Amino acid sequence: MHAVGFARWTRRFEDERERRRAQGDPDWGQGATLHPAVWAGIQRFQVGEDGDGANLVGKADRAGDPDYGQAVRLFVAEEQNHARLLGRLLAAGGIPTLTGHWSDDVFVRLRRLMGLRMELLVLMIAEVVALRYYRALRDGTDDSLTTEVAGRILSDEQRHVPFHCERLHASLAELPRVARRPVMGLWQLLLFAVALVVAADHGRALRRLGVGPLRFVADVMGSSRTVVSAVLVHRPDAWTSAGREPAAPAS
Repeated sequence: MHAVGFARWTRRFEDERERRRAQGDPDWGQGATLHPAVWAGIQRFQVGEDGDGANLVGKADRAGDPDYGQAVRLFVAEEQNHARLLGRLLAAGGIPTLTGHWSDDVFVRLRRLMGLRMELLVLMIAEVVALRYYRALRDGTDDSLTTEVAGRILSDEQRHVPFHCERLHASLAELPRVARRPVMGLWQLLLFAVALVVAADHGRALRRLGVGPLRFVADVMGSSRTVVSAVLVHRPDAWTSAGREPAAPAS
């Protein structure tokens, strides 16, 4: 019998966990060499991936779906693994991790303001921005260890977005129909503001990776349209079954 609802997502997360165990870690001994600006960006994203996820897990448990609660725990474990991978990548290059960063503090405070819906909306901003950043990091350097680490994280993030879209679709369905699109419109505005801040803050690194700041923002906003469609219309076809990035919107 096929798993249904969030039991299906739990199975996907568990399958991926087993695949990671079989694959093992990258060869950290090969070291890594990157421009200082790129290292600085990795340090900041490593801080953002770290955390115990207790607040999100607690809200997921209170939502009343045990399968969803378990899927969220597995999602948090993947995020923690991202922090570990980035930390090991930094160590391979002789670069220390940061103890914190103002941008992460802002996101954490926003996510904890209200209930699960607000938590996921803010989290989705970070996830959509991360999709473009890790793609730039994977494709924009000739350092093989960095390319491998970024590729592994990107593969996970491409599953995380449709996972959160599915829960947000159910959450927004509880609102009056006339309120749903304005909510996602406000989400896109906040995403645009965050993308601008990230593009400015990581501008030197993005240029080193072959992505101009304006292109970065445009790509992030292009992905946002597919997210909005998946949340409002519940389009599982908006993302492939493997969770890859959506096709570029038609011009």
